[in-house]
This record gives sequence, structure tokens and C-alpha cells, in this order.
Amino acid sequence: MYRAVTRNIEVQVRPFYLEDRSNPQENRYVWGYQITIDNQSDEFVQLLSRYWHITDGAGRVEEVRGPGVVGDQPELNPGDSYQYTSGCPLSTPSGIMVGRYTMRNKRGETFDIAIPAFSLDLPGTRRTVN
Repeated sequence: MYRAVTRNIEVQVRPFYLEDRSNPQENRYVWGYQITIDNQSDEFVQLLSRYWHITDGAGRVEEVRGPGVVGDQPELNPGDSYQYTSGCPLSTPSGIMVGRYTMRNKRGETFDIAIPAFSLDLPGTRRTVN
């Protein structure tokens, strides 16, 4: 489990390898990741957009930007949590992801919260620092 807290909003990530969707002979490795966003602040927030910086094991970088997450722009009151699962294909058996969510509070203020860097490593292989 990977964790980051920004402005009392916690983001936890649990990555997992999807063997049934991967094909190493064709250099296709697929991971899923479960994200939990826990609003521990004292204000309402809404997730507006996401940004991902994905680096594969060969150092190639892909950036992904878009509105919301999995087709949703969740609203979280103080004490609320939101959880979703998504995925990431790579052409290498390891990689790393890091990112941020852009949030908005009731006053209309927008701000970014950190998504912690997390490692994507093929099960049974020695982990390396990417």
C-alpha cells in the first residue's frame, strides 16, 4: 500500500498484476490499481481531473490527463471516502506511476493533491528502482 496526504486528503494506492490480461511474449504487462481517496479535512471537495506520469522499465514516459476518474467526478464531504479501480498496460515488466488530482472546494478554490509514486513489478522478480 502506498500513501500520500495533501491538505488532509489521503490517497492510498494498492497496485496488482493482471496476469490474465498480460502477454509477456508480446511485451504486454498489465497492472490494476485500487485507489482510495479519504477526505479527512473539514471541507467539501470535488475531484475535477487527474494527471498521471507513467515511466516504464526502459525509461519511456507517458503522461495521461483527463477529467475525473473512471467517468466520475466524485464529491466528498468531510469524512467521506471514494474508491475506484483502474489499470495500466506497459511494454516492460516493471514501471512506476505518480500523479495528482485537481480538486475544488465549496469556495471555488482549485488545488492539487498528490497521488503517491507506486511501483509496478512483475510478481516473482527482484524489485529495482526505476
